[in-house]
Amino acid sequence: MGEAAKTVIFEIERRNSTDEEPYFEKFELPYRLNMNVISALMEIRRNPVTMDGKKTTPVTWDMNCLEEVCGACSMVINGKARQSCTALVDQLEQPIRLQPMKTFPVVRDLIVDRSRMFDSLKKVKAWVPIDGTHDLGDGPRMPERKRQWAYELSKCMTCGVCLEACPNVNDKSDFIGPAPLSQVRLMNAHPTGSMTRDERLNAIMGEGGLGSCGNSQNCVESCPKGIPLTTSIAALNRDTTVQMFRNFFGSDRMVD
Repeated sequence: MGEAAKTVIFEIERRNSTDEEPYFEKFELPYRLNMNVISALMEIRRNPVTMDGKKTTPVTWDMNCLEEVCGACSMVINGKARQSCTALVDQLEQPIRLQPMKTFPVVRDLIVDRSRMFDSLKKVKAWVPIDGTHDLGDGPRMPERKRQWAYELSKCMTCGVCLEACPNVNDKSDFIGPAPLSQVRLMNAHPTGSMTRDERLNAIMGEGGLGSCGNSQNCVESCPKGIPLTTSIAALNRDTTVQMFRNFFGSDRMVD
């Protein structure tokens, strides 16, 4: 869409609560150069009047950093899950259709409850444990080459887009999804995090873990940060195979 266009039309899926049926409302806004979806939603919030002149309630949505770092503003835009802060109106086909992600329970309008994903991160212990709160001094250093690829995995902002794109993450499955799996690989690669490596691997070897991945590769295609999620899943397949033998035969984890 060029600058010659006078207005921008949005079709927004509305829902007042989790239990209510969704409905669509259309809004027409004056076009502005460099307009993104968030700025359009702010305009609608200031003047919540539909395209046919009906006064309505302001649209609700999540946002925080507006720099594609926090992951809060994820939604489905023209059928594709993505970050609304980086979705430029000039690059979108009109009418622009906004919907909440369906993988997560809808709270209201475009806001979803991503607790499912955060609970999965707790399940796999996606953090590096420390012993108490006292100063432990400098931790072990990672080789630079390893640090560089670990940094790529650390870009995950728990936006939920990869879970929305994954056909194996749905209300009939307890699959934890690609993002928590990739965080297992990241934490296990850390010199301190590797001390609890077995716990994480055992966690993803059970129900809803690695075995539920269908390798559709939708996750890596949709990730806004370009994280190599399928590479992590392949690496974890190897790691869990070794872990399975260690569990069966018994092994001192510190002896490789």
